[in-house]
Amino acid sequence: MDPCGEHFTIVSGAARAAVSEVGAGLRYFAVGDTLYTEPVPDGSRPPRGSGALLAPWPNRVRGGRWSWEGSDQQLALTEPDAGNAIHGLLRQTFWTPSDQTDAAVTLTATVAPQNGWPQPVTVAVTYRVGDDGLSVETTATNVGDGPIPFGLGFHPYLRIGDTPTDDCTLTLAARAALPLADQLPSGPLEPLDTAEFPLKDTVLDSAFGDCEPEDGLVRHRLTAGDGRGVELWADPAFGWVQVFTPSDMPDHGRAVAVEPMTCPPDALNSGTDLVRLEPGASWTGRWGLTPR
Repeated sequence: MDPCGEHFTIVSGAARAAVSEVGAGLRYFAVGDTLYTEPVPDGSRPPRGSGALLAPWPNRVRGGRWSWEGSDQQLALTEPDAGNAIHGLLRQTFWTPSDQTDAAVTLTATVAPQNGWPQPVTVAVTYRVGDDGLSVETTATNVGDGPIPFGLGFHPYLRIGDTPTDDCTLTLAARAALPLADQLPSGPLEPLDTAEFPLKDTVLDSAFGDCEPEDGLVRHRLTAGDGRGVELWADPAFGWVQVFTPSDMPDHGRAVAVEPMTCPPDALNSGTDLVRLEPGASWTGRWGLTPR
């Protein structure tokens, strides 16, 4: 059995994408023969978190410890070498397809109450392709009997066909950087001198915030030297972004992850930009990719 379970492929015209049953992650997005995300190889787990959906929190929780409504919580340490909990509770879950057409698929899963997580939260995600690219809509619903915090992130690696990552420039909507020590916040936001990063010889595993919307949406862009590119757009609720540039992605070598997030690392402790979901309440957020 493929460790990612079934693959759900969606197509509209020249645009196509695939989504995994396990984790509801994005396997790839392409238009024609041009890939705009790093593909997940068949028969393997997503390398470096490629395409992952990160809920009910993105990024890290320091020591897996946090407090909610006066009760101390201890999550499993899913980043054991660093001693943290990382990227939520749904990456290894089988999601249920609840609706599918040629151009869209919706998958649903529920976070069960467990050590470190006191209330159930149902998450539904719809991936859709069309003439304007890929869109991803996620709705979280508190199906428990008490309030719960919620944060959301995604982990796509952007590319422009076969263009080497080192030949691209990343332009962020962020206006500030979050200082990190051991990948956890170590101080307040610091203004950015520039939001444009030529990726040649640039190594990043960095968090950024204060993302400024343009025409109502947060917009990050990866651009090749010949002017081709891809834009990652998101609702203003995605006011944070993590950028990661590993050198060992299987299909492309050096790659760049541009991870839209609704809250910063360790938000379960800081409370920064967490959504508070009362029983029965829902929250919806959207992001997507548009070739340029």
